[in-house]
Amino acid sequence: MVVKVFIASQSGSTAIKKKQQDVLGFLEANKIDFKEMDIAANEDNRKWMRENVPGEKRPQNGIPLPPQIFNDELYCGDYDSFFNAKEDHGVYAFLGLAPPPGSKEAHQAAIIQNGEVPESDKGDLGNEQHLHIAAEDQPEENIEMLHNHFEQPTDLNEKEEAEPVTEDEEEQPVTEEEDEEEPVTEEAEALTEQKQV
Repeated sequence: MVVKVFIASQSGSTAIKKKQQDVLGFLEANKIDFKEMDIAANEDNRKWMRENVPGEKRPQNGIPLPPQIFNDELYCGDYDSFFNAKEDHGVYAFLGLAPPPGSKEAHQAAIIQNGEVPESDKGDLGNEQHLHIAAEDQPEENIEMLHNHFEQPTDLNEKEEAEPVTEDEEEQPVTEEEDEEEPVTEEAEALTEQKQV
């Protein structure tokens, strides 16, 4: 199967040029075989593309604009569909291709197909997936504990909101007993001397 990307080499629209370049660049970077089909230089390509974009996928004016992506005769989608698939790590499924082993998309496909995560991949999961895996064979009382464990914030730099200090909780002067346990600041030392006088 060959991925066909219908483009317009002579487009006056910078938006279309950027979208075409995004699709082509992604395919090249990921070493996905594709064929550029120029609708500006070849009238047959233009007719074929316009005839084979499904009616529900056509814009309001009825003329689909490039880039349009096909896998042989099968319509994959336009740029917006491609972009969404790319954001969701689903480009290979979008293109109707098998994802390369070890990719995020292959990992997701294995989960969908088998309903479980291979042991080798469990280290790279997010908290929600770890929680689901850990809870599979647990008695009901342990599941709440797992939720609490995996829902703790992972950012150690997060600071809890400081509670306001009331008059009763204001810093008290250091006594002699506390003097032995904690270092005394100059301010606290002055307060202690005033009490003794």
